[in-house]
Amino acid sequence: MATTDTCSSAMSLIPCVRLVSVTGAKHREMGILRSSFVFFALGLLLTLSSASESEVGTGKGPKEWGQIDPRWQACGMGKLQSPIDLLNERVQVFPNLGKLKRDYKPAPAIVRNRGHDITVMWKGDAGKININGTYYKLLQCHWHSPSEHTFNGSRYDLELHMVHLSSHGEIAVIGIVYKYGRPDPFLTKLLEHITVVGKEDTDLGVINPGIIKFGSRKYFRYIGSLTVPPCTEGVVWTIVRKVRTVSRKQVEALREAVHDGYEANARPTQQLDGRAVWLYTPGDNGGAA
Repeated sequence: MATTDTCSSAMSLIPCVRLVSVTGAKHREMGILRSSFVFFALGLLLTLSSASESEVGTGKGPKEWGQIDPRWQACGMGKLQSPIDLLNERVQVFPNLGKLKRDYKPAPAIVRNRGHDITVMWKGDAGKININGTYYKLLQCHWHSPSEHTFNGSRYDLELHMVHLSSHGEIAVIGIVYKYGRPDPFLTKLLEHITVVGKEDTDLGVINPGIIKFGSRKYFRYIGSLTVPPCTEGVVWTIVRKVRTVSRKQVEALREAVHDGYEANARPTQQLDGRAVWLYTPGDNGGAA
């Protein structure tokens, strides 16, 4: 039985994996296990919030999440938790990260009120991103108000999370933070649906995730976790460096749509615990910012 070492240098941004080559029945067994894991990870992402809605709101805040449910221990004891403060002194400029490769496309979608947030879920193939040669399929996006990640201690008015899943069950999230100003084009398109969504999903028709503007090729990269229980770790985070704008009316619509007590649905920042945080700046590698 041969072992293939795919682990890269210490600068690798994806957890190290060693592949074992097998044949025959053993190979089929591993394929079944891998498929089962992917479906489990997909189910976790899509049903995660239903558990959060009924249990996170039990009167215990994020600091107590780790004691509410044994499956949520990572929320209290994990060392790779999100969100974090992106402090300039901690960040290492790393041009070799490369440009974030997005390949999104229009697909049918619905908007769902998950109680603690508003989520757009794509029902078809909405495209993917490429991180270090791994493709992650776009599943959904949702909003937190105020922002969860902070820049040098500054918390902004809104944060959008675009959640992706690889064929091996790895999770990658792109985060974009917003301050009050001009309306956001993506929310402008969705606002009438957000204001009326109730317990039932609302069909949005075909929605193009390419409408979501990044505004900059600069981004932060680190390994963290989901920001709601069970706070699963190993998530590849990409936080766009540019702070974009959103109108007060748009943020108010998101806040009014969620259930009472979830108007401010941002988890506090977590300890970095020695983790590396990288900044991709194309201008430092001969490109434009």
